[in-house]
Amino acid sequence: MRGKHAKTRKDRRGHKESFMQGVLALMFSQVLIKLLGLVYKLYLTNKEGFGDAGNAIYSSGFQIYALLLTLSSIGVPNAISKLVSEKESVGDHKGAHRIFKIAFVLFAFIGLIGTLLLFFGAHHIAYNWLQIPDAELTLVALSPSIFFVAVASVIRGYFSGRENLKVTANSQTLEQIFKTFLTILIVEIVAMLSKVNTVYMAAGATLATTLATFLSFGYLYLYYTSEKKEIREEIRKTTKRREASALSIAKKILMVSIPISLSSIMSSINKNIDSFTVVAGLKNFMSEEAAMVQYGILGGKVDTLTSLPLSFNIAFATALVPAIAAAMTKKDMETAEKRLSFSLLVTMLIGLPCTIGMALFAGPILELLFPNATEGTLLLQISSFTILFTVLEQTINGALQGLGKVMVPAIALGVGVLAKLVCNLVLVPIPSIGAAGAAMGSVVCHMVACAIVFIVIRRSIRLKLGFSKFIVKPVLATIMMGICSYAIYFVLTGILPGKLVTIIALCVAVIIYVLALIALKIFTKEEIFMIPYGQKIYAVLTKLGLYKEPKKA
Repeated sequence: MRGKHAKTRKDRRGHKESFMQGVLALMFSQVLIKLLGLVYKLYLTNKEGFGDAGNAIYSSGFQIYALLLTLSSIGVPNAISKLVSEKESVGDHKGAHRIFKIAFVLFAFIGLIGTLLLFFGAHHIAYNWLQIPDAELTLVALSPSIFFVAVASVIRGYFSGRENLKVTANSQTLEQIFKTFLTILIVEIVAMLSKVNTVYMAAGATLATTLATFLSFGYLYLYYTSEKKEIREEIRKTTKRREASALSIAKKILMVSIPISLSSIMSSINKNIDSFTVVAGLKNFMSEEAAMVQYGILGGKVDTLTSLPLSFNIAFATALVPAIAAAMTKKDMETAEKRLSFSLLVTMLIGLPCTIGMALFAGPILELLFPNATEGTLLLQISSFTILFTVLEQTINGALQGLGKVMVPAIALGVGVLAKLVCNLVLVPIPSIGAAGAAMGSVVCHMVACAIVFIVIRRSIRLKLGFSKFIVKPVLATIMMGICSYAIYFVLTGILPGKLVTIIALCVAVIIYVLALIALKIFTKEEIFMIPYGQKIYAVLTKLGLYKEPKKA
């Protein structure tokens, strides 16, 4: 009876609040990981002897590694999770564990091939593909991590299929903690031993990534070992079922994981276009060293800063996949429409101010975070416009995957990648444009991809968003934010220290934006109630006279 009453209480709370609580939990995890990533990026860029040149070596090697990693492991956790959960839901624990064992062997083999390709191909990739010879050591140092990430992905997928998401979150967070700590430690040691040699320092930074992936895998393996007794007991109780062959299971795993991986593969190829074209194009009219610095700014500082807002939004994209899939299974179109419409609205409210704020304060932000390497204002200003398109694309892709349209995001991004390739090849070699051409190419890429997925989602599901609510009011709130914050920055410049002025202006921007959202009454009462503690928030707002429910747009 107690369990029944608990379930009833849970049902009364409704699915809306639990959906947003899941979103906030994912958001917290992703933000923490991004902030830890920012810590070591700030350290590397400001480190004497590293800077933009070190970022060029580090980023170029890392993008090749990311591509091989995508081919060997991305999509694996979701694929294994799906297949394992199907077996677990019918009580076939033995079948679920068999999928895990076959997947482990399969991706250990694939990961090993990826490791060997990167290790033995490092010289050819660095000299002929990247045209950055100094990246060879970086590639060698990274190569073992492909194997460890591939096998770790299988363990994560297995426990996710068993509805144990905590182990995945813990392993990812631990990996980033190890990566941040080890990067700083190893680079400091290498700097002392090599007398601040940039090439060795970059290799040391990537060695830290390899060690972090190994430690993360170690945590997962130890956790699996600790659960083995319980798993064996479940397998023992499993009723005898007909077992599929190992080959058919392997084929099924690949058939599920490959479509999920395609979008990530396209995203990785997108980043590698810069690796292959920027330095090569810039060398037509500047020295190789200067070209590497420009690429280092793009691959190091600009990518790091423009990807930060994605950590706030990725939670919506992740949570929408199961939420919309579940709603569609129940033929509950109303819930699917409400959740997608609300997620898109919040995505717009995250992406638009981040885009404009970063464009307005690009120079001051670079001076605040990278005092020893402040170049790149124009590149950051242009690249900031990728933020809005990328976050919208991210949320829509989650909805499309939930609807079962897994190929659409990959095709859309593939078209965008082709557009970026053309932009890079045409614009980067022009002396008056240079590296800015690559930044423009990224904007075009995500604008094209976003337009395609938006058209498809509009045809697939009815969006409950009016033009005023989705476009006019967010734009007005962003304009208010921009004018007030920049006015504060302009007035205080010369009176207070520059870094302090930037911090004050950014804080004012956040406060003004939130007040503008309240004043413009963008959210309905129902939408506020979708937020955890939404009823209390709404009660406070109405009591203060700051909010009254607006008429529906």
